[in-house]
Formats: sequence, structure tokens, C-alpha cells
Amino acid sequence: SGSCSLKTCWLQLADFRKVGDHLKEKYDSAAAMRINRKGKLELVNSRFNTPTVEDLVYTDQSPDYCLRNESTGSMGTLGRLCNKTSEGMDGCELMCCGRGYDQFKTVQVERCHCKF
Repeated sequence: SGSCSLKTCWLQLADFRKVGDHLKEKYDSAAAMRINRKGKLELVNSRFNTPTVEDLVYTDQSPDYCLRNESTGSMGTLGRLCNKTSEGMDGCELMCCGRGYDQFKTVQVERCHCKF
């Protein structure tokens, strides 16, 4: 009458917000690379440390998502609604790319289907 123990490991993704924050951090610190004559990647700016296998690298600059660009499918941010009081992604300063924005007030009348 021996006893045995059983262990089960579960692979589970971290919280979606944590994954997104981690990827954004990696994106913001990605290393610019170029391909040398031998076909090897090398740092564009040799003052930075050589990237590790955990780091993101890139050879092409990201497009300017603030501007409309039909070849990349970016609609730009011109004309989008933003939140004047927010400092987040929906905030006017960030969403309008520092170009300024127009303010307006609107009154929206809707039927509420109330019953008395």
C-alpha cells in the first residue's frame, strides 16, 4: 500500500494588460539595426549595447501613424474624437500628435423608452 503523488503543471498566459505593457516596453526600447555587406545585422548606433535574444530589433522605421498613409492602411488621426481631460491613449495631446485640436460641445437628444 504505497502512496504516489501527482503533479500537474498548467501553462497559462499572463493578464492581457501585462502582456501588452511588456510588449510596449520592448517596442519602445527596440534597437535599430542595419544589414552589413556580409549580410549580418549590426547596430545603427554603436554607442548602444548589443541586443540580447530577449530584445526587439528592427531594420525599417515604423510609419508615422499620425498621418494618413494609404500604402500602409493608416487612416491617421485627423478628425478623430479625443478626450480633452485624459492623459491616456484617448487623450487629445497624444492622439492628435501634438498638432492641437478643435473643441466643441454637442447636445444629444435620445428617446429613453421610459415608462411611467
